[in-house]
Amino acid sequence: MSITHDELPLFDLPAQERPIVARPRHLVAVADEVIAPSREVPAGPVRLTRRGRVVLVVAALAIITALMVVFGSGTAATSDAGVVTGTTSITVQPGETLWSIAGEANPGGDIRDTMADIVRLNSLVDGETLQMGTKLSVPVYATD
Repeated sequence: MSITHDELPLFDLPAQERPIVARPRHLVAVADEVIAPSREVPAGPVRLTRRGRVVLVVAALAIITALMVVFGSGTAATSDAGVVTGTTSITVQPGETLWSIAGEANPGGDIRDTMADIVRLNSLVDGETLQMGTKLSVPVYATD
């Protein structure tokens, strides 16, 4: 048993007498032979299903995200007073605090930001007491 379209003619007509056949909507079973369509029906316009639209949108978002990650800026502009141009090494003296060291390193800038830079540079634990003789890397800020 074979399957064929139910709206196709069962005999071959000459090309000029062939009827135009609409595309069938279902298939029927025919015993032992397949009847081929007498002429090819051109394909209609491509239609996107809901799933196709979702896949298309997700793919577009993935491409945009990948491009943002690859070509996105790795730095951000800030309005800080000083610009770090390098680091210097100091030894903590008796009576010095992180606040005083930060104030000396960046006199025109925000001391809290400078303290955060020193903590980050030296991997200090927040709230840790500085010991006398400890070597610290301190950022050097450009002065205007």
